[in-house]
Amino acid sequence: MSETALQIVRRVLLPVSLLLGLMVLLGVLVTRVFARTWPFTVEDAVNRELAADRTGGWNDVSLVFSTLASTQMIVVVTVLVALALRLWLKRWREPLFLCAAVIAQALVFLLTTLAIDRRRPAVEHMDVSPPTSSFPSGHTSAAVALYVGIAVLMALRVRSTGAKVAWWSLLLTVPLGVALTRMYRGMHHPSDVVASFLNGGTCVVIMARAVLDRGLRWGRAKLPTVGRPAMPARG
Repeated sequence: MSETALQIVRRVLLPVSLLLGLMVLLGVLVTRVFARTWPFTVEDAVNRELAADRTGGWNDVSLVFSTLASTQMIVVVTVLVALALRLWLKRWREPLFLCAAVIAQALVFLLTTLAIDRRRPAVEHMDVSPPTSSFPSGHTSAAVALYVGIAVLMALRVRSTGAKVAWWSLLLTVPLGVALTRMYRGMHHPSDVVASFLNGGTCVVIMARAVLDRGLRWGRAKLPTVGRPAMPARG
């Protein structure tokens, strides 16, 4: 096996496989082992309380956040941001990182839902229930991977602490809002969205180590650093 293939296995396939195993294990613990112990015993009450507090204004706000993490929107935003990064930075490292993080979380999410069959909250659902299991939340994990991934890239590009804080604050608002609104709209239990932060966040870390690591060598060639774009040779 070539050095590049070994790096892919060590840096990508193995960590993602371990994450999948962890997500399935968490699903089993939440739905079977600890389903009748605190804090999982209060999840139904939380679901009912959120449903009882619905108002027209918050319904509209929740729809906006939920739409930001829909499959169509995630695909569109990922492609547009990846293209913008490619045109801006004149390299593929950052677009590859972002796309890989979003794709990895989607694979882990889909395979986990095949193994874990959890019913959605016993309240009125404000959206059409997809055929996947309630555990974990696909909307939330996708939002974490995409918008936290963008925050990582922007934090690497800007220099001032204030700008870094601003980017993180702005982009973290989206996955947090998605998580809250998916519960508000009766589509997920609290533990579903908590697990999704683990899925999306871990995929960002895995792909950052695999793609953005400055010292990583793939085969014989050393990948360019994350900092300023390399100046073209003259002459």
